[in-house]
Amino acid sequence: MANIETRKAPINIRALVAQRTLIDKAAAALHKSRSDFMLEAACREAENVLLDQRLFFLQDDEFDAFETAMKAPVSKAMQKLLATKAPWEK
Repeated sequence: MANIETRKAPINIRALVAQRTLIDKAAAALHKSRSDFMLEAACREAENVLLDQRLFFLQDDEFDAFETAMKAPVSKAMQKLLATKAPWEK
């Protein structure tokens, strides 16, 4: 038998009737419950937000420091961090 994890963390949200109707129509089109549809959409967007943290602006001296740090050997702490699963993979 498959190991099924029980959802234990409630998430409550208030919406306009029109918003709920829209969500319900989209969920029905995918043959999903409202909860499954909303949870999947929210998690997908959360991943995108976290993964999109790639554009930032630096002054010349800040860029030089960044470039120096990028060329430096990887510390043990950083190796440990890079080996850690992302929060949505746990």
